[in-house]
Order: sequence, then C-alpha cells, then structure tokens
Amino acid sequence: MAAVPTPALAKAPRIAVVDYCKGNLMSVERGLRRAGADAFVTADVREIARADAIVLPGVGAFADAAATMRETGQMAAVRERIAAGVPFLGICLGLHLMFDEGAEGTDFEDGKVDNVHGLAVLPGVALAMPRVDDQGKCYKVPHVGWNSVDYVSEAETPLLASIPSGEYFYFTHSFVAPDTPCTVATTTHSISFPSVVSYRDTAFGVQFHPEKSSDAGMILLENFVGIVQTAKGA
Repeated sequence: MAAVPTPALAKAPRIAVVDYCKGNLMSVERGLRRAGADAFVTADVREIARADAIVLPGVGAFADAAATMRETGQMAAVRERIAAGVPFLGICLGLHLMFDEGAEGTDFEDGKVDNVHGLAVLPGVALAMPRVDDQGKCYKVPHVGWNSVDYVSEAETPLLASIPSGEYFYFTHSFVAPDTPCTVATTTHSISFPSVVSYRDTAFGVQFHPEKSSDAGMILLENFVGIVQTAKGA
C-alpha cells in the first residue's frame, strides 16, 4: 500500500485532541505535531466543531469517560462530526467509546447489565479481556507491552498504508472492543480482538498507542494527517 502523503507545515490541518479528563493528551498532541498536524488539546465543543479532524485518546474507565463527555456536550459534538464525515481517530479507550456500550467502570462488568452508552458509531459492547483462553492457558491482564497487529484481509485501509501486517505496536489495556465487519486488523492475547477498526474510511479506532509505538506509530499518525489533509481539500 502506498503511503498517504503528509501535508506541508504551512497547510497543516487543525486536529482537536479531545480533553475529557483521561490521560495521554500531551503525548498524542506531540505525536500529531511531529506527523505534520496543527494539533491542539481542547475540551471546548465549539473548537471540536470547527476542527478539521478529531482525535479521542485516553486511558481510564469507559463509564467515567462517557459521563464526562455527556456532561460537557462532547459526546453529541463528536458524534455529529463523525456522522458528517470529519476524520476521527479513537485511541485505546477512544476506540471503545466508538461502540454502543462499555462495561468498564460499571458495577457489573460482564456485559449483561448496567453498561454505559458510548458514541454508538459501531454496534456492540466493549468487554473485559479474559484472563484464561479456551485451552485453559492463563494470561496477564492488563495486556501491557508490544504485540503484533495482523490484517483481517488484503483490503487497503488508508490508516495502515506502508505498515505491513504483523507489525508490532505498544498496548496497555484490560478491555477490548467487539468484533464487527469494520474490524480491519486483530491482535491476540488470551483472545483475538480488534486492534484496528475503520468506519467509512474516515473514522478509525486503534487499541494500541501509536504515540508510544516508535516508527510504526509515527507512520500511522502521518497517514491519519494525510487522510485529514485529503478530506480538507476535497
């Protein structure tokens, strides 16, 4: 797959990194700036609505994050921008928030009751990663460290341009997104789970942290900036 061109600094797109009181904001902002974007951290729904693209990073519980986003109006603002085709990237917890519901941070984390509503861009519930696989082998959870990202098919996804299947990225999480037709890459740790999703080739989610994933992560961020630039010029 050919690399997505990174825009010139003078034409750098404005990318809002949404501040909903969950970490990694500054490292994501720095990574996007290195990738060629005019990235900025904001909690202001007006700034989110004006940005050329939106990045939703985060480490923390789904329930707390969703509550903050609803109370501030960020949930509705981000949902509307995704529906309008504005490029979006959800990182780790940001990926989980793309789905209908999440069990993390609720009184019952088994996916059956008391789940919390997310952006509902994609169907399903983000659930806890099992500590034992189908063969009875035990795994350490949270899943922390480097692991491979394997493509589901040979179909091209602009976010993964110039990144080979099987490339390693850095993970830290204990919950996983559900599998849907939008899953474009998976990773295995106790189970096989979606590590990259793509919705209409404009909204993407990754389970790993590209800002902590060395060269491969920078290529992915550069690809996203290129996607934003293309959408901006359309």
